[in-house]
Amino acid sequence: MLLGGSSGIGLATAKKAAAEGARVVIVSGNRHRVDQALKELPAGSEGYAVDLSKEEKIRDFFSSTGRFDHLVYSAGENLVLSPVAQTEIRQAQEFFTIRFWGAFAAVKYAGPLINEGGSVGLTSGTASIRPGAGWSVASAICGAMEGFVRALAVELSPIRVNCVVPGVIRTPLWDSMGPLERDELFHQVSRSSLVKRVGHPDDVAEGFLYLMKQRNGTGQSLLIDGGATLV
Repeated sequence: MLLGGSSGIGLATAKKAAAEGARVVIVSGNRHRVDQALKELPAGSEGYAVDLSKEEKIRDFFSSTGRFDHLVYSAGENLVLSPVAQTEIRQAQEFFTIRFWGAFAAVKYAGPLINEGGSVGLTSGTASIRPGAGWSVASAICGAMEGFVRALAVELSPIRVNCVVPGVIRTPLWDSMGPLERDELFHQVSRSSLVKRVGHPDDVAEGFLYLMKQRNGTGQSLLIDGGATLV
């Protein structure tokens, strides 16, 4: 079950899971993107449009899904980066709605449906470890998610709960930037990264797949950043 599975990291994870024989269900707030994503997935995959900003919509969705093995939550809208002095707090609060509270609600209603041996995989980011100027909201969301993961690992035991911590990944997340600004960001990341490349959705999808398949790690944050936090 992949919430945020119609594009970027979520869709890449859905493809890799399907390639290993999983029956994939993707969820996104946009019906058109869900339909487009299903064209890239094997026959038998399912897709649903659900407003992940509304707890009641998430509750209603999981009331009809039945049991399943793994929950992955990678949904999130484009963030707007700004210094604290220029940040509209109401807008900043809204960024938590899908990225944090949507994940919280998903676990609240999906947790009891996860089969024995299953897992929850959530999404953080390197802003929690090495933020830049203007990244206060992103850093706060990522830090909150990693604390949430550790608490859930204790509360939902023996269900395993982990998160991936991507660095800069070439996804639609950055589409709110102008093309030149975005290309410059990718160039800077590629130049400074220890692996000398910008991350791709498949890189993070491999991490989610590992967290589903391994059996003895829980409450952990898997860093996938090309070594960016080391330099």
